[in-house]
Amino acid sequence: MPLQDHHQIVSVDDHLIEHPQVWQSRLPERLKARGPRIEEQNGKHVWHYDGTIFPTVGLNAVAGKPAEQWGMDPVRYEDMIPGCYDPAARVKDMDLDGVQAALCFPSFPGFGGGVFQRAADKDLALICAQAWNDFYIDEWCATAPDRFVPLSIVPTWDPELAAKEILRTAAKGSRTISFPDAPVALDLPSFHSDHWEPVWNACEETGTVLSLHFGSGSFVPGFSFAKSKAMPGEMVMPDAPFAVAITLFSTNLMWTLTDLLFSGVLQRHPKLQFSLAEGGIGWIPYILERADFVWERHRHYQHDIDFHSRPSDLYREHFWGCFIDDEFGVKNRYDVGVDRIMLEIDFPHSDSNWPNSRKRATEVLADVPDDEVVKITETNARTMLRFPRSS
Repeated sequence: MPLQDHHQIVSVDDHLIEHPQVWQSRLPERLKARGPRIEEQNGKHVWHYDGTIFPTVGLNAVAGKPAEQWGMDPVRYEDMIPGCYDPAARVKDMDLDGVQAALCFPSFPGFGGGVFQRAADKDLALICAQAWNDFYIDEWCATAPDRFVPLSIVPTWDPELAAKEILRTAAKGSRTISFPDAPVALDLPSFHSDHWEPVWNACEETGTVLSLHFGSGSFVPGFSFAKSKAMPGEMVMPDAPFAVAITLFSTNLMWTLTDLLFSGVLQRHPKLQFSLAEGGIGWIPYILERADFVWERHRHYQHDIDFHSRPSDLYREHFWGCFIDDEFGVKNRYDVGVDRIMLEIDFPHSDSNWPNSRKRATEVLADVPDDEVVKITETNARTMLRFPRSS
């Protein structure tokens, strides 16, 4: 049915572009020259961090631009609308879009803090990760506490430090951590090891959700490489256009979900909750059917598979599906689980429908009963994130 005034949209996946002073205003003086800072290069704004240059990718800030002007090239802050990097301006953009609340993922650090995971100086990286968390919770979210959902990133290279940061930021109001969807791609132990037990324990203790945003583990699917074209020592570039990877984004989370369903983590930690951010939902019924099929036939001889926990049951106890624009998934919502579906806006990225997100949601949910619309647009997210409506 059409969205009415009583329908509030809570987006479980938006993004922000860090303003130039996020780290320079928070790092000790001795670290500022090595910490993240913006400099101008060839007429563009780029990040410098401990001797490495990182571009501000244009495709991450396309809100307000026609598709014909999108691109991967670095941009300047003047090329973005202020709502990309200014929380007060973001609130106005949300009002224009008909969105009440948003959970915002990082840009410069990577969705799950991968820039700091790959950094050589882990002491500096820890301070930088903590600075981002303080910026997002104390500055961005504090601008409009009922409009922004607190999130944090963690030092993924050390599970004990990660657990401490979960406890620290939860005390500051953080509801979720952005965690790598594919840790092995970051040269980290898999979900099947006991390496992450301190993280799981800290999340259970604090009620912190693990938001698994596609690509947060640095793996991007869909690149066809032609190695014969590369000279020795030369970077191998993909043959396929980036459109292939964009189309296949949700396959990241098919892998992640299946990995976790057979990991044993969910049985050991019954309170854990995972959000499959920007993964879509149309594929979920198939992968659950397939996982159950495999479980029925193969658990008898694979001793590391739990004999009693059906994968589809584990999904409905531990996972939440998220979609931006998924008509097929909405039509098959009962097979996904209406109580486990949430809406994403993805502002200011290229999948976002801004400033017509509310209009598009009305179209996608046109045949959905009102009580289910309320769950999908708002209350499921508020339940998962423990983020109630403001009075």
